[in-house]
Amino acid sequence: MSCASTTFAVWASAWLAGSAAPDDVLDALAPWSEAHDVLAADDVTAAATGLPGPGSAPTSTAMLLAAVRRGAGRGQARLVLPAPGDVRGLPGPGPFSDAAITAGEGVLFADAGFGVVPSPIADGVVRWTAHAVADPGPVPEYVALNEAERELRGQVRAAAAALTDLGVARHRPGVREEIAAWLRRRPQALWPGGMPPQALRVLQQADEVDAILSAASGDEPGGALSASAAVARSDALRPIATAVRVARRAAVAEAVRVLVSVPR
Repeated sequence: MSCASTTFAVWASAWLAGSAAPDDVLDALAPWSEAHDVLAADDVTAAATGLPGPGSAPTSTAMLLAAVRRGAGRGQARLVLPAPGDVRGLPGPGPFSDAAITAGEGVLFADAGFGVVPSPIADGVVRWTAHAVADPGPVPEYVALNEAERELRGQVRAAAAALTDLGVARHRPGVREEIAAWLRRRPQALWPGGMPPQALRVLQQADEVDAILSAASGDEPGGALSASAAVARSDALRPIATAVRVARRAAVAEAVRVLVSVPR
């Protein structure tokens, strides 16, 4: 589903552009965890960002925003949603990329020279670990939001067909209820005023498709009757998961573009 990095990338960009207050950013993160703290991954990152390093007490997300402001000025955030075989948007090999691949998410502040990756460290606590990024890599590929939305809609149909072909509904008759319950449990993300409606719609659609993916791939081997059937299911669902990531990145990129372009 939409993740903490999605929320942080949008709100931090809005804040850097002057269209949100620091408290707005912190409040927007609240649905993802009761508490958030911040630590630099190593001494080099600590020295570069002014954030506490290994062995020190973690600091707050307010101090993370201060570090972003010192380095980025009025820059903007880049959402990364990597997966094995799909590392688009990452700056290249390095600690940030490794951590983001493990977590499946992260936020890169290219102008500030570092990125952060969230991970739960205790019940109700998410830690944002900062990693220095000397070279942000090439500008990520541009995906038009209309194109991403069309692909996502096509994958909704593909997801429904995959569920039928793989017998998920037959072997798990309550799958529709599972999907509805999954969507009800997801954190209700908060968004800045001026968020483009199409970006909001695409993010919602991505959550819905993600719920289908969760139901279809749960309880491995789930509805699959054999190892080969499990592999077939994984192969069928992989492009749907890719479309969800592409759609989310496109929606966030468009939201950031709109929010930072509003005259202040």
